Amino acid sequence: MTTITIRLNGQPVTRTIDDRLSLADLVRDHCLLTGTHIGCEHGVCGACTLMLDGKPVRSCITLAVAAHGAEVRTVEGYDGDALMAAIRKAFNLRHALQCGFCTSGMLATAYDMLSRIPDLDRDRIRAELGGNLCRCTGYLSIIAAIEDVHAERAAKS
Repeated sequence: MTTITIRLNGQPVTRTIDDRLSLADLVRDHCLLTGTHIGCEHGVCGACTLMLDGKPVRSCITLAVAAHGAEVRTVEGYDGDALMAAIRKAFNLRHALQCGFCTSGMLATAYDMLSRIPDLDRDRIRAELGGNLCRCTGYLSIIAAIEDVHAERAAKS
């Protein structure tokens, strides 16, 4: 057992956990934030993607002890964030939500790419989404939503 402290969605959280506990299980089972979904438990599907120190990680294969001292941001942690509000609105307008299982991971990935890549195009969006699987084959709507947000941000700058 190890005691760790993280900043989870801006709040300090200290827990004593088993060294083998995944970050996904920490946020879901110990912190009761169930927006992070667990799909494959092998880091392949992307449903568990969340932000660790500002970078997207597969929380099902990231040990929670590795997050000690880090900033962890789940889908629940974007209140008041203008970029995430725009992404969520675009996902809604483009019907990119479908069943919702992949949505939290898709939102984290979209947030990352829109924050990091100034010259996004359809091919780059598709490549960036390559690690996120959608069971409902909603990729075209997801790509269109991300394109919408990118175009809106480019028009403002």
